Amino acid sequence: MMRRWHVALLAVLAVFALACDGAGNAAPQPTKTSAKPATGYPASMVALGDSITAGLGSCLAYLGCTRNSWSTGGNSAIQSHYQRILDKNTKIRGKAVNVAEPGAEADALDGQARLAVERKPDYVTVLIGANDACSGRVQDMTPVARFRDEVDEGLARLKKGLPKARVLVVSIPDLYRLWQVGRSNDKAVEVWSKGGICPSMLAAPTSTAAPDRQRREKVRDRIDDYNTQLRQACKAYGSKCKWDGGAAHRVRFDVDELSQYDYFHPNAAGQKVLADVVYPGRFTW
Repeated sequence: MMRRWHVALLAVLAVFALACDGAGNAAPQPTKTSAKPATGYPASMVALGDSITAGLGSCLAYLGCTRNSWSTGGNSAIQSHYQRILDKNTKIRGKAVNVAEPGAEADALDGQARLAVERKPDYVTVLIGANDACSGRVQDMTPVARFRDEVDEGLARLKKGLPKARVLVVSIPDLYRLWQVGRSNDKAVEVWSKGGICPSMLAAPTSTAAPDRQRREKVRDRIDDYNTQLRQACKAYGSKCKWDGGAAHRVRFDVDELSQYDYFHPNAAGQKVLADVVYPGRFTW
């Protein structure tokens, strides 16, 4: 997810996303629809965030794959939020847009929010922050206060431009748990080490030396701090914002739910798990 190792891929990712999903729109491939639209379900949606929401590495290449996104994906195997809503309200068909950017940090949220406002959706999902922790060095992680300011800026734009839209803010997945699961997997260790994947957490993955243990704990604690700020920012937003209650952070991804390209991003199975645990179920907030 790191901006630092995704920048070179962004242009390719954008082209791929356009080809795969038609200007970022979710492919309209519902498994079933109800005869009469259920009340209360949104008729349009936009997904904001980073490479998790963009579906990076969840298809057959290490590229963005929004069709597998937990939020707006059109792959019937994922049962994304878009598909679940479509089963209840066919008016959302083809009206799910994914503007999540691989490598995005919290400072990108305002620009993405601007794009969302232009689309005027009824429902917006937000998952951001892992890249702010996945720096080359612990000291380069985004400071907590700045992270909050950047999140507030993006949410303020949504609130002003989309006063009636419902916003779901999703917690950052547990990267410390990711290290715990992958450190004993030879392939994951090799990929992390050679690819420089999230070095603040995953450098020297098999080391038990005190400096490495302390480094990982600092990253773990920073993500906890970010999640606290996301929760508080959503509360400050008001009644139109819903926090996932830490559901995404509590997911215990196994190796077989991670992309074989980096053992970091969720693969299609992992995206399905994420879609399920953070789906609000009832759109009453």
